[in-house]
Amino acid sequence: MKILSYITVIILIVLAFVMGVYFSKDIYFILSKFDKNIQDFQKTDIGNFVKEATKEVFNPVPLIIKNQAKNIILNSDKIFTETNIQRNIDKLSPLYRNEILDKVALAKANDMFKNQYFEHNSPSGVTPADLVRSYGYNYIITGENLILGNFASEKDLVASWMNSPGHRANILNNRYSEIGIAIVKGTYKGEVVWIAVQEFGLPLSACTQPDASLKSQIDQQKSQLDIWSSQIDVKRQEINNSISDYKKYNELVEIYNNLVKQYENLANDVKNLITKYNNQVSVFNQCVAGN
Repeated sequence: MKILSYITVIILIVLAFVMGVYFSKDIYFILSKFDKNIQDFQKTDIGNFVKEATKEVFNPVPLIIKNQAKNIILNSDKIFTETNIQRNIDKLSPLYRNEILDKVALAKANDMFKNQYFEHNSPSGVTPADLVRSYGYNYIITGENLILGNFASEKDLVASWMNSPGHRANILNNRYSEIGIAIVKGTYKGEVVWIAVQEFGLPLSACTQPDASLKSQIDQQKSQLDIWSSQIDVKRQEINNSISDYKKYNELVEIYNNLVKQYENLANDVKNLITKYNNQVSVFNQCVAGN
């Protein structure tokens, strides 16, 4: 009987050891798997947002034409027509008149007469881009043409711009879709002259922007993942400290496994949302680049 009892004890010890080894391997596998998933998720790049869009500004050197004053009246509508005639000759789409850009152009012309300067940047440092934005025009690209002098007609005025490479490039820029125009007569440095202003633009609305609510959803879910990640770390430490308490150990492992499962499910959802968002950003950036 004693021999049998000894054998039974030895068998139980061996079984306990074997079960412990497999049990430890299982826990180690779970912990290792969780670490790998966290690492993969952190490598996921959310991509570039709207603020990365490139905004371009084209401002050729202001043009001064020395001609004798003529007793004629110039108007912006005819300058608009002559501008689109030049674009049509080059087989480009016509520009559309934009009310905001008209206001910007008129403000610029009046300010130059008032403060007696003829530059793209005002004496106070306001650039054409600053001025456009101050009127609420959000652009992808913008440009400004300035001309000062006396002209026989609107056609003569536009022809002077077309004879200047920088101004010609603005008028024939195939990325512009809108224009604002002002033509004002006044006294500049003692001479009666006309100042004409063209404000070109491609509005930001021309490109479909990434869904801001989608990005917000991603940010919120990433915050939840961070919370669960911290909770998982705590449970993992509690598991390591409870090896001697089998019942508590199993309870903690069950809680831990549930947290890991929740984390992994949400992480997969977030990855899919990030892919969707990145595709939107890619389409927007291609549009901004003119592709």
